[in-house]
Amino acid sequence: MHSNDPNHAPLRDVAQSSEATARYLADVQRVLLDIGRNLEALALETRVRCRDTHVQGDRWFDAWMRAQPVERALKDVLKHVEGVTKGLEKSAFKRRAHDEVVANTAKKRKEKELEKQRKNAPPLQAAPPSPPQQDAPGRHSGYGGPTSIYDMGNRESA
Repeated sequence: MHSNDPNHAPLRDVAQSSEATARYLADVQRVLLDIGRNLEALALETRVRCRDTHVQGDRWFDAWMRAQPVERALKDVLKHVEGVTKGLEKSAFKRRAHDEVVANTAKKRKEKELEKQRKNAPPLQAAPPSPPQQDAPGRHSGYGGPTSIYDMGNRESA
């Protein structure tokens, strides 16, 4: 699918949607998992073939030693394929999380603005203090009187 449009990018529409990105990455992951299964079978067959290749005068471990670099290289390739498939899955989740963050950003900004307005608003005026009530003439009632037992004056202790 070739386009004459100079601004045409083949994966632009896929990148614009997290669902399309997830579908595309899942397809790529399926292909890589299939390749990984084929590489596992190839590694097993290569291992058997290389370890069974003996030369006149070999000791019992010489064929095994010659097979190790080949086996290690195929094992590394398999490890990298696994890493790529895990990375594809992780990137699909990250892409979806990005869209969720973008969708929630406006709401969070409004909440922060409301919180900022609440903090900057003048505090509510407290109710004016009520006049002190007196139980008996000349005596203070309850709290707000002396702050020490030595200041009790004519009050009685509990």
